[in-house]
Amino acid sequence: MSWLGDVDDDDELGMDESDIRVRPNPKANRPRTKRRPSHADAEIARVLGVDRGRYAVLVGEDTDAERQVTAARARELHRTAIVTGDRVRVVGDTSGDEGTLSRIVGIEPRTSLLRRSADDTDQVERVIVANADQMLIVIAAADPEPRPRLVDRYLVAALDAGIRPLMVITKTDLSDPAEFLSHFAGLDLEVFTSARSDIPLERIGAALVGHSTVFVGHSGVGKSTLVNALVPGADRATGHVNEVTGRGRHTSSSTVSLRYEAPSGTGWVVDTPGVRSFGLGHVDSDNILRAFTDLAEVARECPRGCTHLPDAPDCAIAEAVAAGRLGPGAAARLDSLQRLLTTFADRPER
Repeated sequence: MSWLGDVDDDDELGMDESDIRVRPNPKANRPRTKRRPSHADAEIARVLGVDRGRYAVLVGEDTDAERQVTAARARELHRTAIVTGDRVRVVGDTSGDEGTLSRIVGIEPRTSLLRRSADDTDQVERVIVANADQMLIVIAAADPEPRPRLVDRYLVAALDAGIRPLMVITKTDLSDPAEFLSHFAGLDLEVFTSARSDIPLERIGAALVGHSTVFVGHSGVGKSTLVNALVPGADRATGHVNEVTGRGRHTSSSTVSLRYEAPSGTGWVVDTPGVRSFGLGHVDSDNILRAFTDLAEVARECPRGCTHLPDAPDCAIAEAVAAGRLGPGAAARLDSLQRLLTTFADRPER
């Protein structure tokens, strides 16, 4: 019997396509698709803080409908980092009522991203804050002793992220910061000095209006004290310096964004946990020189390919410092620059 004959036999039995059984979908799910919902109804929100997988976000910023909402990350974002300062798209219950939960379904393009690594050889980035346009470096004149090379690292990270650096020297009633500040003479850096009983809140606050400013500093320098003074009700934990080690105790354990309000306007203060190190493993070494603006200007006279390291021949920066052309503190700044460049010269290739 032919194959065609078999088909004819089926016809004789009265069978057709309608008799073919199709395995049912036991879960009654729709077929998978790569198409994702557009979330056209999503609202834009500012991330104020992150706590154990939940995000405090501000919806309807600067409107009569402004409210704080708790949100979770949508599944489609996978492991995409969402950090304080991010502008995100949220859907779901955005009423802000107790017990409600919305979803973050997207992140708006970032204008800046401040990062650090565990050390200079670590390529894993620790994202600190997004969309900040200023960094306020808080350093104590004493107790604990100021660390100029830690400030250098902050400056490099700020310049690499395209963020304008500022500095506050606290506890100036304990020690004269003049010698420390000479290290940064010639840099484009606005500096505020503050005694424990006389904090220049109005001057510092004026620099915060209209900006998103991330506060960074060594533990125990008075960063959280300054934040509490600028933002009443912030209630950031404060600590003390260990009399034996001379180190500050970590107090603030999370990064939070707080609104600063003044008669002249508003701004955002981003308080970060105190750190004792600030790795730059993620930074492009070509950007380091930019943190030393006066040295970068002289570097234009250097031979092509000059490394600016101590053994670099005919380095115009070294010659200018030796000739006294760059004023007091230039030798210390050159030393700091060379230390950072040496660190990157010894760093494993990416």
